[in-house]
Amino acid sequence: MIILKINKVLRIIAYLREYFQWNGWKMLVKRDRYLQQLIDRKQNGMIKIISGIRRCGKSVLLFELFYDHLLELGVDSSHIFTIALDDRRNQDLRDPDALLNHVLKRIEDNDLYYIFLDEIQFVTEFEDVLNTLLRLRNVDIYVTGSNSKFLSSDIVTEFRGRGDQVHIYPLSYSEFLSGYSGPAENAWREYYTFGGMPQILRLKTEEQKKSYLQNLVDTVYLSDIIERHQIRHDAELRELVQILASGIGSLTNPYKLEKTFRSRKSIKLSYNTIVNYLDYLEDAFLIEKAMRFDLKGKHYINTPYKFYFTDLGLRNALLGFRQMEVNHIMENIIYNELKMRGYSVDVGVVEIHSKNSSGQSQLRQLEIDFVANLGDKRYYLQSAYRMDTDAKRNQEERSLLRIDDSFKKIIIVGDSIYPHYNEQGFFNIGIQDFLLDEQSMEK
Repeated sequence: MIILKINKVLRIIAYLREYFQWNGWKMLVKRDRYLQQLIDRKQNGMIKIISGIRRCGKSVLLFELFYDHLLELGVDSSHIFTIALDDRRNQDLRDPDALLNHVLKRIEDNDLYYIFLDEIQFVTEFEDVLNTLLRLRNVDIYVTGSNSKFLSSDIVTEFRGRGDQVHIYPLSYSEFLSGYSGPAENAWREYYTFGGMPQILRLKTEEQKKSYLQNLVDTVYLSDIIERHQIRHDAELRELVQILASGIGSLTNPYKLEKTFRSRKSIKLSYNTIVNYLDYLEDAFLIEKAMRFDLKGKHYINTPYKFYFTDLGLRNALLGFRQMEVNHIMENIIYNELKMRGYSVDVGVVEIHSKNSSGQSQLRQLEIDFVANLGDKRYYLQSAYRMDTDAKRNQEERSLLRIDDSFKKIIIVGDSIYPHYNEQGFFNIGIQDFLLDEQSMEK
């Protein structure tokens, strides 16, 4: 009888969950990592800058999760100002003087006011507005932005060291799972196919998810870059981002890309134009660059380098969901996870001397997929989708064996394996165990 009642309750919960989703109820995914960062920065006398790619959840983090946190602490809602500057209804407030006057008029007493300004880059001369507000003793300021321009050295100078950044990414795999309502065995495939944009969790069919991501790429990200930088020949920009999407995890540089355009695309695109386009894509947080680091020489290698996509769903949409090489996608997901956890991430290089088929000595470079640093911690990580043969195992371990320090070495595989240390002392772990456990690198 008790079991029957429990099953009935579970069916009711499942029905209500489905009902809420079908009727547009917003089921918030917890973003505890970022929420805690905002909580830790409350009333620190600095401008809290929440940056990240558009539609990754910055507004929900600030306007809903952090807003609710303040209400739970007893803050009166009349002392929390929220202004979405990308909303056309607030177009007049994109004028700096209009925005400043609007905020000042609402400050009616000496109690603390929280000011939330969403997509601040829409406001001209926003630096002056924020610096003026900082002079008030009873305000705590939070802003969001979807490009890196307002984090440049000039802006930091304008803020006089009073800007404090929280960079937010699309959903991690663990965050994705917390809001995922489908069969558990499908979750990993859904994530590496459609990525971590929060809206994906509210869409029901594969067609809806593909259409949403393709529209984001065309009408939000690329269109925003084209409009902001007044690009006249946008076809070349689209070709470039598709080339990058096709070659995630591959070494490249503007010279290589210029040759690719000439040979494969029959398009002449200059080196300087390619450099500018890459900067635009990075500025919009669509891609990130990973530099190579010589572990023996202790220096960075300027070129070539690698690019990874901030969201794999967007990457896959750029390619029409055709090039689904899970090994490369897994590598990109690991890179993003390390960045979310706060690590600086490089590609490791180890130089070795070997002999060629003629017996001549030659210098070769072996690669470590990722060198992750955080404070005095360092980890070496290899992404190995399959490691089911001795040859493949030796290939993945060879570069790690050439590292002569004692920092931890980790091999992440695509299979579901029991986490363990092998005979060389390398920690082996499956991709999902790595992603779902925040402390997986400490095991």
